[in-house]
Amino acid sequence: MTESQVWTLASLAQHLGAQLVGDETCRIVALNTLQDAGEGDLSFLANPAYQRYLTDTRASAVILRPDFAHLFDGNKLLLDNPYMAYARLTALFNTDTGYAPGIHPSAVVHADAEVAADAHIGANVTLASGVRIGAGAVIGPGCVVGADTVIGARTRLHANVTVYHGVAIGEAVTLHSGCVIGADGFGFAPGRDGWVKIHQLGGVVIGNRVEIGACTTVDRGALDDTVIGDGVIIDNLVQIAHNVKIGENTAIAGCTGIAGSTTIGKRCTIAGAACIAGHITIADGVHISATTLVTKSIEEAGSYSSGTGMAPTRSWRRNAVRFGQLDQMAGRLAALEKKLSD
Repeated sequence: MTESQVWTLASLAQHLGAQLVGDETCRIVALNTLQDAGEGDLSFLANPAYQRYLTDTRASAVILRPDFAHLFDGNKLLLDNPYMAYARLTALFNTDTGYAPGIHPSAVVHADAEVAADAHIGANVTLASGVRIGAGAVIGPGCVVGADTVIGARTRLHANVTVYHGVAIGEAVTLHSGCVIGADGFGFAPGRDGWVKIHQLGGVVIGNRVEIGACTTVDRGALDDTVIGDGVIIDNLVQIAHNVKIGENTAIAGCTGIAGSTTIGKRCTIAGAACIAGHITIADGVHISATTLVTKSIEEAGSYSSGTGMAPTRSWRRNAVRFGQLDQMAGRLAALEKKLSD
């Protein structure tokens, strides 16, 4: 641990704009959960479900909302949003920083590729013809960047990311290991002798401050581009098909699949394993809960769900049988209501 990673509670309070109660000189060396924290650790309470750990925590200090201050007698930082405070502090304690400018001797860089002087190109990277790498960008070991692709300033590709040709990636973007940007969309025309490939002639445009998780795929457009807006965050193992457009600051959790030519609005949240059909539109400010199957457009903001929640298997099987009987039961009910009204 370096001295720069040791902070006094007073300096952290100033950084966050928090009210400090307790020892200003208390030294903080790490962040930790309430239940696992020890001496030198700073913890936080964002979810009231973890309130029970406050009594026995060994953390040197805790971040709390002001209305929870009376629950903890030790050193504390008070502000309205402890979770946001925690998020901001992680940047101070992050050890995965600092890459020396330059191109590793094992990298293969085409003669007409342009690499900013302060960019970092790691071992075994391949940069094709016409590639442009912006200032302060980090291209990790084993990455492949196709012809005429542009990668903006301060963008980072972790190890073994593949970016196909003709892709535009903005500034301060993070692509995690194994993700593939710009592969062909799933386009085939049925013919008498089998499937005829539709060559994907569009590209992918990714805005600024986007983060895309490990092993996620974003397919290139068939004619127009696939577009990921500014500030979008995408989890691991997400499939985004050709010509999808995702609005600014939308969040998509793992194992979600989005079929082709669907437009998703701004500030949407899509929970894990959602399945979204193609050629539909989802309005701004929509929340889609886990495993929801979206088969038609959503025109108003709000929360949407489908499917059934977990139940004991015996109960679930009975309910599944009843589900198949709903149409018959509805007919019987309509007939009974008609009989009663006569």
